[in-house]
Amino acid sequence: MRRREARTKIRDSVLVDEVRQSTVDVALERKRRKLVAALGLPANFRFVNPIRRLRTPFAELVKRERIQAVRFKTGISVDYPDLVQMRHRAGKNVVVETRSDHQQSKRRMGQPGHDFALFGAARQHPAPQGKVAMGEGFLLQGGDCAESFSEPSANNVSANNIRDFLRVFLQMAVVLTYAAALPVVKVGRIAGQFAKPRTSPMEKKDGKELPSYRGDVINGVEFTDDARRPEPARQIEAYRHSAATLNLLRAFVHGGYANLANVREWTLGFVKDSPQSHHYEELADRISEALGFMQACGLDLESHPELKSTEFYTSHEALLLGYEQAMTREDSTRPGTFCCTSAHMLWIGDRTRQVDHAHVEFCRGIMNPLGLKCGPSSKVDEILRLIDILNPENEPGRLTLIVRLGSEKVGDQLPAMIRAVKREGKVVLWSCDPMHGNTITSETGYKTRPFDRILSEVKTFFAVHRAEGTHGGGVHLEMTGQNVAECTGGARMITDADFKDRYHTVCDPRLNAEQAIELAFLMADLLKAERATRAKPLPAVSGL
Repeated sequence: MRRREARTKIRDSVLVDEVRQSTVDVALERKRRKLVAALGLPANFRFVNPIRRLRTPFAELVKRERIQAVRFKTGISVDYPDLVQMRHRAGKNVVVETRSDHQQSKRRMGQPGHDFALFGAARQHPAPQGKVAMGEGFLLQGGDCAESFSEPSANNVSANNIRDFLRVFLQMAVVLTYAAALPVVKVGRIAGQFAKPRTSPMEKKDGKELPSYRGDVINGVEFTDDARRPEPARQIEAYRHSAATLNLLRAFVHGGYANLANVREWTLGFVKDSPQSHHYEELADRISEALGFMQACGLDLESHPELKSTEFYTSHEALLLGYEQAMTREDSTRPGTFCCTSAHMLWIGDRTRQVDHAHVEFCRGIMNPLGLKCGPSSKVDEILRLIDILNPENEPGRLTLIVRLGSEKVGDQLPAMIRAVKREGKVVLWSCDPMHGNTITSETGYKTRPFDRILSEVKTFFAVHRAEGTHGGGVHLEMTGQNVAECTGGARMITDADFKDRYHTVCDPRLNAEQAIELAFLMADLLKAERATRAKPLPAVSGL
């Protein structure tokens, strides 16, 4: 009798557990369907990590799964010849060999402790850009069109090239800071700009057709079968060179090289006899005199770190999403918040800004400051929708609209964009990319950008913002610290004849050091004019 009762209790208990589990399974399945619909995934999609807890907030589930769900969205992808090889040699399964002073260690790519941009820096980065968006600063963003770790030319990632780029960048920042009387947020296209979108997937030369060069992280620039074949191991090289570049930049900007007292030492040798050298020397004299005056007044310059170092941020286009996913971490202090640690700032290119595609889906799920390229094909309604998706909290500094319309179209299209964004009450940082919309082919067949068109777009950009009562907050340039000849014009009037020996870009033409500084001085004049219009009268004479 007792055994029969015991068996009955066990059977009833099992039935109760089964009913409970069935109820839980139904609830979890309902939650799965809701999550799949929110992420725009196929109805039969099953998550790699099943939804186990009913109490997990739905919003947190969406954030956690969004980073992984992007691979099921449409977007630019890479067709690797051997998918099995890619899985073993790329992404989180890559074993990266790194050398320190006396030891060699193997670490998994993207594991905690091996990230480029720390969470703290990524959290702080929107703050200075937020001030720019509110009209209290200026964004200077620039660097190579495409970094290279295989091309032995002016594009090569080397200590000298990195140093020379930083020297020019610091010079430009000083010129703009002095003119605008505003802090300049310095963001480099560096330490990760190894992937490039291309208009055509194939390139043809002398009757032979091969895949287009898409950046060193994907394939090689040489026009051979082996070089143009996508190679997943290149992601390892890009990772290592990005880490080395960032370490060197940190050493420069925090190790005394960026000290304002060294303002004269930033001038490159080949720029010293340029037409802009005289202007820069005058500016350096004024800064040195101002520092001397402050010291004479008893101010201890050594106790002010802002005079001895500077904040320098890194950025690149979020194009190769498998690589970016491998570098994405959840912030342990803010559960449900993710940071892509491959850079401080990422941007979405003009070719990958489709609302329902993978690149937008990935970027909306990370906390990094974002950029959005807006070209001639951008529609106002589409821009507003993207702003809602990428910056739903309307946070100042979260989103930078990088306008790349070209000198002939910026005057016609930019006003409508500004008015629409202003009408909707959206807070964005407006930046001008005067490079991509002004690319032409020279008579000798080289891809180039006329300096006068670049300057024309910058002038129109600021003029439109001044007319609309908004703040033109920055520029986005493709530039180098080397003495190349890729963009025509400028004070030295570079022509097609100069391309033969000094055209080194692996992708798009860049401003050389001299042209970049010349553009900085020309922008300084525009910022001075804007400063005069926003100057407030002294209270004592405000009624006059």
